[in-house]
Amino acid sequence: MTTVLNWTDAAPVDDVPTDDVIGMIVAGKDLALYSVEGEIFATDNICTHGHARLCEGFLEGHEIECPLHQGKFDVRNGKPTCAPVTEAIRSYPVRIEGGRVFLALD
Repeated sequence: MTTVLNWTDAAPVDDVPTDDVIGMIVAGKDLALYSVEGEIFATDNICTHGHARLCEGFLEGHEIECPLHQGKFDVRNGKPTCAPVTEAIRSYPVRIEGGRVFLALD
């Protein structure tokens, strides 16, 4: 069975700072977009532990550190990598086309 993804135009690629994170509202969702080593990743922007915005945290490689309690998530899949975080954040498929970032939000 093939899954058909519905792609949502999120932002120009140039709006995502190199090796950094930016927060934005896309289709009513608070999301974080990350640029790491030339790739773009997308996750929910709210930490599952302390309800802080991850876009205000520190990105180091593929890990985003929550600004509130310093828990960390892998931006590629949303999985927690450091306590006190235990619950993953949702990550979203990303497609780049025509200089724009598209996300599969379903």
